[in-house]
Amino acid sequence: MARKKKPLPPLEWLAPRLKASRTITLASFVALVLFILVWDLLFADAHGAASWVPWLVLCFKLLPLLIVAPGLVLGSARGHAWACYVVNFYFILGVLAAFEPNRALLGWAEIVLSLTLFCAAMLYTRWRFQYDRRLAGEV
Repeated sequence: MARKKKPLPPLEWLAPRLKASRTITLASFVALVLFILVWDLLFADAHGAASWVPWLVLCFKLLPLLIVAPGLVLGSARGHAWACYVVNFYFILGVLAAFEPNRALLGWAEIVLSLTLFCAAMLYTRWRFQYDRRLAGEV
């Protein structure tokens, strides 16, 4: 039995939502990067390790975000979709930190930033594909 296709929303409806979701995605992305930088440089405990160890940990934590950064900056729908996968790592780190009493506030902040980034990037991906399909002439 064939399913009836749901009609695509009009371009006038999609355009402001694309702009808003992209703005929220970029803002939460930058906030998450800055948050990780501040957290690891000011609050991380190196447990007496060598001075280069916190920098190595910081580079390792930022690498996944730096890989998806070009796709987010260029407005690629696929880049935003990949960001949804990558940001789950930071959500998990935030949940783990939220259960430690001395890092609970920092953990909750990371959870909120990663959830914001995930939701905004997911909405941008959906609306971008609908927008592109509508531009291609699909109804």
